Amino acid sequence: MTGSSESGGSLPRFLLHGADYNYEQWLDFPDVLDSDLVLMRETGVNVLAVGIFSWSRLESNEGVYSFDWLDNCFDHLYKNGQKIILATPSGSKPVWLSQKYPEVCQMTASGVRHPHSGRHNHCRTSVKYREACVKINTKLAQRYGTHPALILWHVSNEYNGMPCFCPQCIAAFRTWLENRYKTIDTLNAAWYTDFWSHRFTSWQQIFPADPSIHGLMLDWQRFSSDQCIDFFHAESEPLRRITPDVPVTTNFQKPDVGLDYHKFAQHVDIVCWDNYPEWHRTGDDESAAIKTGFLHDLCYSYLGKPFLMMESSPGAVNWQGVSKKKRKGMHTLSSMQAVAHGSDSVQYFQWRQSRGGIEKFHDAVVTHFGTNDTRIFREVAETGSLLKKLASIAGTVKNAQAAVVYDIQNGWALDNAQLPLNIEKNYQEECIAHYGAFWKMGVPCDVIGAQYIDYSRYRIIVLPMLYMLREETAEKIRRFTEQGGVVVAAFLTGIVNESDLCYLGGTPGKLTDVFGLAVEETETIAEYENLVFKMYGQSWKAFHYSDRVRLGGAQALGKFEKPEDGFPAVTSYKYKEGTAYYICARTEQNFLSKFYKELCIKHDVFPCVPWEIPAGVSVQKRADAIFVMNFNSHEIDISVNEKKYYSFLGGEAVGSKITLAPYDLIIITDKKA
Repeated sequence: MTGSSESGGSLPRFLLHGADYNYEQWLDFPDVLDSDLVLMRETGVNVLAVGIFSWSRLESNEGVYSFDWLDNCFDHLYKNGQKIILATPSGSKPVWLSQKYPEVCQMTASGVRHPHSGRHNHCRTSVKYREACVKINTKLAQRYGTHPALILWHVSNEYNGMPCFCPQCIAAFRTWLENRYKTIDTLNAAWYTDFWSHRFTSWQQIFPADPSIHGLMLDWQRFSSDQCIDFFHAESEPLRRITPDVPVTTNFQKPDVGLDYHKFAQHVDIVCWDNYPEWHRTGDDESAAIKTGFLHDLCYSYLGKPFLMMESSPGAVNWQGVSKKKRKGMHTLSSMQAVAHGSDSVQYFQWRQSRGGIEKFHDAVVTHFGTNDTRIFREVAETGSLLKKLASIAGTVKNAQAAVVYDIQNGWALDNAQLPLNIEKNYQEECIAHYGAFWKMGVPCDVIGAQYIDYSRYRIIVLPMLYMLREETAEKIRRFTEQGGVVVAAFLTGIVNESDLCYLGGTPGKLTDVFGLAVEETETIAEYENLVFKMYGQSWKAFHYSDRVRLGGAQALGKFEKPEDGFPAVTSYKYKEGTAYYICARTEQNFLSKFYKELCIKHDVFPCVPWEIPAGVSVQKRADAIFVMNFNSHEIDISVNEKKYYSFLGGEAVGSKITLAPYDLIIITDKKA
């Protein structure tokens, strides 16, 4: 299950069920620590992540170490039957470190040092901070690396791309640029610096605080992400050297924290992420489920293998503006959704609810109430029991014939771009909309980056708003299509290259012949306008953007009505052995659902089950297990036909109708035991 060749370690072949355990917060309450061991057995928790924010306890002053409490934690959990994920503590540094070495704190663009506060405001370039991290990590690896409870290193916590503008970081950025471009003239050409007379004559003139130079700001984000990966390597070095058989990871977040997770994932042994959907926030849990499925499939697709859901909330969080408690059934349902999409774990922040601090009202397995008879505790125990029964799924992979390309760096480029319409770019939302059409049909769909992935494993590749189209990506799409693949692109695709320079001669750049058309211009659709197009014998609404295309062999499947009479809205083109489709505007979700349903039928891409899936119901398949999940707040009946199905857990036959209560699920199989 390891994702890189840097470590030979692997995880146990069972589904992990656990939580962050902040043992050090309860050292003054031995009765609480004793109670925890009993309660953990009741919930079926088999793994705990410890030490995440414990640096000030581990090293109270420079070189003054205290490991007795962590020794006790390890030994007690091991005797209690739990495995341990041990974190390195760099996510939140101790006060003494900030005061003694101010250079470890980040600096603003105006030259002001951040005070010691919060977390993650350390400078990742700082030599002193890296040295301090390596020292404490070396101590941890030497002391616990051979402990039989240790199964995984959890490096730091929720890295982000928050930039630091200190002299060390700026010098490192200039070196990064010199390595990338080699000469200042090459950089000037890539950044188009003759515009507004921004031409540089030396590397020392470059400072990353000019949003009018899009190439500069894009490269600054790339550097900040790369510097975080480099910092991860520096932190991990003693772990990999001293404990080469223990896999190494860190916990990702949603892909909007300034890090290129597609690239970062190539450096971890297994992808982990922290999952906090906004259930019940708007009353539309189907939309929340689609977005969550999208993010799970993104995490699976980083390495094309199972991931770990390192954090989730067993109840409500306390930082979403409106943080809703999970309704009955939602905890188990949302946990099984993660497993269905490829997670080998269900883990929580956190085991026991904190008494103080910024997240003291964030729910935990054991709440302030402190007993085992709360609704949250009972549902966690039920989830643990189910995970134990599903142990055979651990390590199994999924097989998707469709993939939506979601490129994090493309999102950065779009954020920088000053388009004719800037208030409704909605790149991630557009990708989720296309993904959602497959989700609604029960067709497995990966969410891939433009790089690092072999496209040939798929039948359909979708490119929504791939504004920044690298030339190597264009070549991959060309080969994929000419060898029989089906590619779908949507408006604003192929506008600029990786330096954010516009392609000349029509877009999508480098692929106009593959799609059999060229985009002459993109119109914006104002709120008062009503733009529709005809296709499948009915009218569909278009929003925000519409590409006006010149056909070069492509066939118009749908055409716009007034005020853009005659312009193609959707096109298809046979390119060698494959087919290329182009959707010229942002459309309503119902159109995308209809379009992709017809596309899958035409190109022999099949859903997990051959029956109609009701709205709000998700069907996902992993190995031989088919997860049928009801994200509706009402009971749903599902007609089952054509095949015979059996309970995956009990083996009994499933009849012609499945009835699911609100937020309920059933796991079935078409393989008779």
